[in-house]
Amino acid sequence: MKRGKKYIETSKSIDRTKLYDVGEAIELALQGSKAKFDESLELHLRLGVDGRQADQQVRGVVVLPNGTGKSVKVLVIAKGDKADEAAKAGADFVGAEEMIAKIQNENWLDFDVCITTPDMMGLVGRIARVLGPKGLMPNPKSGTVTTDVKKAIEDVKAGKVEYRLDKTNNVHVTFGKVSFGKDKLLENYEALMSAIVKAKPASSKGQYIRNATICTSMGPSIKLNARS
Repeated sequence: MKRGKKYIETSKSIDRTKLYDVGEAIELALQGSKAKFDESLELHLRLGVDGRQADQQVRGVVVLPNGTGKSVKVLVIAKGDKADEAAKAGADFVGAEEMIAKIQNENWLDFDVCITTPDMMGLVGRIARVLGPKGLMPNPKSGTVTTDVKKAIEDVKAGKVEYRLDKTNNVHVTFGKVSFGKDKLLENYEALMSAIVKAKPASSKGQYIRNATICTSMGPSIKLNARS
């Protein structure tokens, strides 16, 4: 893959054979950020689990102490009092059948998170094939199927992120922006890593975190000394 001059220049400051402490890695990533926009910081983990086994799935959510730096659009599918509660809590879109129809008929997906109440899951199931591949399907494990709509919206707006194992036993999560600076990014990283470590399946044996790297949106990967 052909790389740009800025990428190549930044790569020269990174020792590919070294495992960096996270603080040093974040500093390197920030120093190497050359993009004209506020890049995100990404964490990529290779885990020592077998995602094909139901008891070795790794999935959860964590509210980052300093948020994500992203403006998140929230759709709430609910009726009655819960719909009113969602609107008051700051949901960007609220509705029921009309929202399902809009997604079905217009392929409307102008939102980042979909929250619903348990009683509406039968209705939401009609669009599972649309939402699922986009990572937008509500799920109790991610806190997006709940009766406490207000808290769910507040958590998302405050910087809640979801981490989950992909088909190759890797986890990829964004944990902030370059503009946050080292200290806030470090706090977010520690909160995220703590949650992922606690999510280690009881049936998983041996080394859990096989490989860990961070990078900016446009920058090279930096290996971390974060194995456990």
